Amino acid sequence: MKVKKKRLISLFLVLISIFQLFVPKAAIVVFAEEAAVETSAAKDTTAINVEANSALLMEPNTGKVLYEKNIHDKYAPASVTKIMTMLLAMEAIDSGRIKLTDTITVSENAKKMGGSSMILETGEVRTVEEIIKGIAIASGNDAAVAMAEYIGGSEENFVVMMNKKCEELGMKNTTFKNCTGLSADGHLSTAYDISLMSRELLKHPTILKYSSIYMETISEGRKTPIELVNHNKLVRFFKGCDGLKTGFTSEAKYCISATATRDGVRMLSVIMGAPTFKVRNRDASMLMNYGFSKFESKVIVKKDDEVDKVSFDKKGDKFLMAKSCDEVRVVVEKGGNIETTKKIILNDNLKEIKQGQMIGKCEFYNGDVLVGTVNIYSDRDIKGNNLINNIKEFFTGIFEHAV
Repeated sequence: MKVKKKRLISLFLVLISIFQLFVPKAAIVVFAEEAAVETSAAKDTTAINVEANSALLMEPNTGKVLYEKNIHDKYAPASVTKIMTMLLAMEAIDSGRIKLTDTITVSENAKKMGGSSMILETGEVRTVEEIIKGIAIASGNDAAVAMAEYIGGSEENFVVMMNKKCEELGMKNTTFKNCTGLSADGHLSTAYDISLMSRELLKHPTILKYSSIYMETISEGRKTPIELVNHNKLVRFFKGCDGLKTGFTSEAKYCISATATRDGVRMLSVIMGAPTFKVRNRDASMLMNYGFSKFESKVIVKKDDEVDKVSFDKKGDKFLMAKSCDEVRVVVEKGGNIETTKKIILNDNLKEIKQGQMIGKCEFYNGDVLVGTVNIYSDRDIKGNNLINNIKEFFTGIFEHAV
């Protein structure tokens, strides 16, 4: 029996030797790599180990939360507060109430702000755009107060506007005491609330033009140029990062609301109460990388695609084809599909329609969630009496169809 067993072992060893001779080493490597991939995939979210006190990962297009840790616990937000300051500024700009070229005269109150500074002087005149750069890049407390006074008349009035906006956005656990984020009793927020105002700010994409700048020099009208360096180092070292805002005080520790985009997918990560800036940046990067590994962007409508047929009578004899002004993408889990419905909303003032004229918009929904909007235009001229009456009679301004 022992001799037979030895012969079997010898035969087995010979077979292994033959296998190694004739099977390419590359194949063995591939087998190992595939096993490693399976192991990594199995870990999924259990591999995420956030050290900060609170953290959140969101897909901002839909608002879906992909990862959370203590997201409703209240902490001091430090200069992440300035996201709300920038949001109110961008709303004022995009509504036409103020312009990027408007000028702001720096007050003594703004100049004397401590902490992070744009190094503005009392009486110095800077444009709205330059002040926004000072907030978004250098986290200037002086710049934030200058903007607050310009929009609200005083910082106190502006803070009232900030808290009112919190109510509108459903930020139930946030109270702002100033526009800068400097420590103040009761000045508190949560990771979830910060994600809400960050998502709202992203609806004003011009801000990313400024928050993505790593270094900027402002020299006009000054003997000594203002050198702005972004406190958010991820805009330089993390692929696709273009905002939004960092924060630090001894009370708040290290905070950030970071966003990045890759291949049509945007991720938003909020970190609060990290012990060091390295941990803050690592945690934010880890969360966004996880999001990018799980989601992809899919085109549901290309530019100039026909979106829908718009009829102006019950027989459908009088109609046009609504075409898309831009490409529409939706973010879905990798390998997954999305079923959307669309609603076409026509402008109210259509008396007659010219070929190429923008006639309204099309909204795309996944269930009840709005996932995309695009302006639509007509592929032909439409003339005739009572065009609006025909439209209202036939479809009340909104069509619903499955995509």
